[in-house]
Amino acid sequence: MPPDGAALHDRLLALLTERSVQRGTFTLASGRSSSFYIDARVTTMSAAGQAVVGELGLATIRRAGWACELVGGLTMGADPVAYAIARASHAHPPEIDAFSVRKEAKAHGTGHRIEGCFRGGAHVVVVEDVITTGASALAAIRAVAEAGGHISGVLAVVDRDEGGRAAIEQAGYAVIGLAAVRELGLVP
Repeated sequence: MPPDGAALHDRLLALLTERSVQRGTFTLASGRSSSFYIDARVTTMSAAGQAVVGELGLATIRRAGWACELVGGLTMGADPVAYAIARASHAHPPEIDAFSVRKEAKAHGTGHRIEGCFRGGAHVVVVEDVITTGASALAAIRAVAEAGGHISGVLAVVDRDEGGRAAIEQAGYAVIGLAAVRELGLVP
């Protein structure tokens, strides 16, 4: 049985605040300027973060009722999130395997754009570390759909509340964020 969801959520907020939130002047991947940066990878790649994100992500996917055989998203931000959820599912079956979506297909080897346990026809949850504009999640969604996957929803560790959720929802996909930027005290 997974630990209490409220306790996991509080622990995630503490880890993100302690490890991932930076203040200053930053240019985001979207080109936008921001007075704060959330490098969620510092949390999601830590041992403590893996445990929390895995358990909380798995519980959230199941509570949402999303059909899910696989989790993954655009490398590299989505990778530790997907791996943590896959690991948590091993402890709390049924198991969910992970995959990674490359920004572009490899020019060598198999030439695949999607690596890992992906298979066409599978129901997947696309994961993301931080949603700002939604562009990374939408790129992963396009790649998964083109490869024959069925997207059940999108799960993000942090939603910056800057239009990304709306863009993904406008494309027809449900979105859940494990933490919102306002919960980190970065915006009112």
